[in-house]
Amino acid sequence: MKIIGVGNAIVDVICKVYEEFLKKNSLVKSNMKLIDEHEFKKLLGNLKIEETVSGGSVANSIVGLSQLGNKVGFIGKVSEDELGQKYEQGLKKEKVEYFYNKKKEILPTGTCLILITPDSERTMCTFLGTAGKIEKNDIDIEAIKNSEITFLEGYLWDEGAPKKAFNEAIKYSNKTALSLSDKFCVDRHKKSFLELVQNKLDITFANEQEILELIDAKSFSDVVSFGKELNKILVITRSDKGSVAIGQNEIVECESQTDLKIVDLTGAGDLFAAGFLHGHINKMSLKESLNKGTEMASRIIQQIGARLN
Repeated sequence: MKIIGVGNAIVDVICKVYEEFLKKNSLVKSNMKLIDEHEFKKLLGNLKIEETVSGGSVANSIVGLSQLGNKVGFIGKVSEDELGQKYEQGLKKEKVEYFYNKKKEILPTGTCLILITPDSERTMCTFLGTAGKIEKNDIDIEAIKNSEITFLEGYLWDEGAPKKAFNEAIKYSNKTALSLSDKFCVDRHKKSFLELVQNKLDITFANEQEILELIDAKSFSDVVSFGKELNKILVITRSDKGSVAIGQNEIVECESQTDLKIVDLTGAGDLFAAGFLHGHINKMSLKESLNKGTEMASRIIQQIGARLN
């Protein structure tokens, strides 16, 4: 298998809102907030659902890789409930092999409320449910060993059982890639993330905000210096400033595409990672991989949701 993803198995519930809704509910635009089941139901009670999709950051990337013709798989925890069944069906429909035997859990399958404001920014309220309870025994070691790359998400990292599951996946990986996921995650786990980036990962994906926070950088030139010293692959998205990849003695830039009809930024980072990993796993150059990431991100932001139609 080319790539296996390990991440939060979350059903995305996509809704359109106005800025006032965010202010009224004390939500910070463009950020992710963890909520409980009660708050999830309360928020959803005032909204109209546009779309429901089998989501989760790495799962979105894995589906993108599948659509590009790569043999891929995914490990993520769901419950034996209606949403859990929908989740598995959604992945199988996209030709993603699902390496998890679901059973009835105490908590239901995780859900993420994705609120899209008129400026196309997305604000997320996540009820992790059983997804956040992934543990070491949920990791299919043979599937990890049989994959060229294991792709993990920062959202999954948490103290206790999830951290053990994360480390179990890394331990048996041939090559490991990680998305830092969100500034919120970096803030919570800065020391652990920095250690992972410096010592355990082969490829790290971050946006500019996340990487600046991770290394306490004053400017982007500090990030470039950090990337050069790292001697791994560091891939940074910089919104309208494009993207940068820093590899073995090589720094490559790619401009962002212009004249796009942007409707939803939900899957931009996920599909960017899919495009880049597709290039990397198929022996493309750093520049070609960056271009493929940009192409995939540009396609996804012109439609609603994080799955290419």
